Amino acid sequence: MIKYLGSKRTLVPEIVQLFATFPEVESVVDLFSGTSRVGHALKRAGHRVIANDYNRYAHTLARCYVEADHDLVAEAEAWVAELDALPGRAGWFTETYCEHSRFFQPHNGARVEAIREAIAAADLEPVLEAVMLTSLMEAADRVDSTCGVQMAYVKAWAKRSYKPLRLRVPDLLPRASSGGGEAHCADANALVQQVEADAFYIDPPYNQHSYLGNYHIWETLVRWDEPEVYGVARKRVDCRERKSEFNSKRKHEAAFERLIADAKASLLVVSFSNEAFLSRRALETILETRGEVRVFEHDFKRYVGAQIGIHDPSGKKVGEVSHLRNTERLYVVATESAPASVKQRVASLAQ
Repeated sequence: MIKYLGSKRTLVPEIVQLFATFPEVESVVDLFSGTSRVGHALKRAGHRVIANDYNRYAHTLARCYVEADHDLVAEAEAWVAELDALPGRAGWFTETYCEHSRFFQPHNGARVEAIREAIAAADLEPVLEAVMLTSLMEAADRVDSTCGVQMAYVKAWAKRSYKPLRLRVPDLLPRASSGGGEAHCADANALVQQVEADAFYIDPPYNQHSYLGNYHIWETLVRWDEPEVYGVARKRVDCRERKSEFNSKRKHEAAFERLIADAKASLLVVSFSNEAFLSRRALETILETRGEVRVFEHDFKRYVGAQIGIHDPSGKKVGEVSHLRNTERLYVVATESAPASVKQRVASLAQ
């Protein structure tokens, strides 16, 4: 899967194990799905997953990893073989992200462009198209020249950027035993009023860092709309306009309160960092309106930018970061509507 800020890669086994504690839970809503790493793992464990993300690239990943099933593999393999044989064809994408900026070497940018044009021309069924776009996103991610986010590119070409872009078939899983998955592209506070499930997994943006701004090239790759761009990073101009309440310190708490109040499920599992706008006490106060809360802490390295340090536009180091580790917390809530067995299991969880 693509490199991603806030990825739950190391936390996934514990999340899956936590849900396994509740055999009553068959369906799970992953409300802010991102790369769909969590949704994919829950699907593998047999859960019916309803994934959602407001960004189009994340919705595409969810269609691939949650909604698409293994029976598409043969067709996907045939398309991968055909698309991977295409020669490069440089155009707007190559000029914007390989010449005016340096996110990819031009030979790979031209390959991305040729393959993306071919996918658009093929007019594939939406779920199969998502599989192909995911294959292309991940192939481009393997040869990029960044530190993991698209706010900037590295000063000298990364070693991996010299490698030729190659497509692979994504890891498509069989349909889950609890039922087929769904992928939505909606505002989380709107969708939460429309869907119901046994459990919600809630991992919202919890500080000022915008996922659209950090992964704007994937949004453009999926939309394929040649947007107006700005700045050294050649960001889409709508990065300035499409703002989430969850990225606003002023609006975050009220948006989260509404979300929790509207979530229709027996079990809520919420992931938050200690670098969030809301403190642990504030979060617990909100969650306690729905039921008894248990909290589990996990220590992690901070995001890649913190590991590198603070630099000016010329690349000169100009400051030190305050800390290199953070704490990710899982908050587990049995709501008032939960069966007695779920409430008992949550109450018995050792923090």
